[in-house]
Amino acid sequence: MNATTQATRILIVEDDDTLSSQISELLVQQGYQTERCADGQSGLTAAISGSFQLILLDVLLPGLDGISLLSRLRKNRQTPVMMLTACGAEEDRIIGYSQGADDYLAKPFNPKELLLRIDAILRRTLRHKDYSSQPRYIEHQGLTLWRHQFRVSYQHADIVMTPIEFKLLWTLLDHQGQTMSKPYLCQLVLERSYNRHDRSLDMHISKIRRKLAEAGMEENLIHTVHGKGYRIQ
Repeated sequence: MNATTQATRILIVEDDDTLSSQISELLVQQGYQTERCADGQSGLTAAISGSFQLILLDVLLPGLDGISLLSRLRKNRQTPVMMLTACGAEEDRIIGYSQGADDYLAKPFNPKELLLRIDAILRRTLRHKDYSSQPRYIEHQGLTLWRHQFRVSYQHADIVMTPIEFKLLWTLLDHQGQTMSKPYLCQLVLERSYNRHDRSLDMHISKIRRKLAEAGMEENLIHTVHGKGYRIQ
């Protein structure tokens, strides 16, 4: 399953339980979903079988080390990977990049820097999302969206929407039944990092709801999932 079809999920593969827990708590506070693994083999299994937008991968892991895990992962998945390594481990960084690592962060690291690095990776990968495999149009309960024309209609009457509003509605409809997190929508549609104090995303959703209601659609088409994001059933 393509990683971009899910809300933003980050896999943390780190054997230091305290550090892993701290990273997870930090990311959850920012609105991300996380999963944790404490050894290389379980991390590889999760990375291949799960759907993640980013993997934070420690180099020194029990059993299967991070470099070997990355090498095996790249045979199956191209999920972005940020390696976590001991300060000054230059050789590890060189080997990691050669195996397909997207970024490196030396321990101990500043939480703000970690978030900035994550933001940069997600911004880059989501911006280059491949739309060629998406349908030309989407239909839902009399509502039709045409991707190339950025056109919206309900029961054959056009609804004028901005490009951002169109992309938000398209994304929610394209992932019908899934809760799309606010960080993911901000990265993909607004092309900037999520800030819990920034109400721009909520404002755009509100305008979409109003326009759909004015066109005669049900007002609760877009559901708010409190503390998580938005979903269309």
